[in-house]
Amino acid sequence: MMGLIWSLIIGGIIGWLASLIVGRDVPGGIIGNIIAGIIGSAIGSRLLGSWGPEVADFYILPALIGAVILIAIVSLVLNLIRG
Repeated sequence: MMGLIWSLIIGGIIGWLASLIVGRDVPGGIIGNIIAGIIGSAIGSRLLGSWGPEVADFYILPALIGAVILIAIVSLVLNLIRG
């Protein structure tokens, strides 16, 4: 149970940091940050592998880079939809 809680916390922090780097807010607030951090971690691990410091089964640097990529793509798509 604690592993799940730590994953949610670290995922939220990674999503929040990525939104600060990109300069765009993630839709959905805190839940959006958690989702962006978790999906970004999966993207970063696929693209970059597992290296760097690890916290709660998240490799921080690949997860952060993956979340930045995800948020940039989502914000681009939302801007295109909104016109």
